[in-house]
Amino acid sequence: MSKIDIGISESDRNAVAEGLKKLLADSYTLYLQTHNFHWNVEGPQFRELHLMFEEHYTELAEAVDEIAERIRTLGVAAPGTYKSFAQLSSIEEVEGVPEATEMVRLLTHGHEQVVKTCRESLKLAQDADDCAFTRKRRGCFVRPYQSKVVTLKHAKA
Repeated sequence: MSKIDIGISESDRNAVAEGLKKLLADSYTLYLQTHNFHWNVEGPQFRELHLMFEEHYTELAEAVDEIAERIRTLGVAAPGTYKSFAQLSSIEEVEGVPEATEMVRLLTHGHEQVVKTCRESLKLAQDADDCAFTRKRRGCFVRPYQSKVVTLKHAKA
């Protein structure tokens, strides 16, 4: 990759990118999990959960793209394989198809974890004085994940 100069040192850019790689991996893992549950949910709350999961994975797909593009802006290659995401993610892969109530619990936990990872990434960006990232993300990036936690906690599967 060609050398870039955006007013942030290379070591700081790399540190921010490493945090964002973890955020990308967590977000992508949560995206896959949510999409899987959208396809496979069953039970009396099928329609409500099916539609909610679709809304969630659609928003996650946009977030994933935005995070990967920010990593590239920092002059670092974004991870893009299942293997790299599995190594970087703090969200465990789900085996099989859980019951609807377990899906809701797992997704709630996943969103909570992404909020934590996002906060860690924001701290790295703030330490590096990456204003473009921190100004844009401070409210608008954590908020959707937090709102999904509330939505999922109120879902009655």
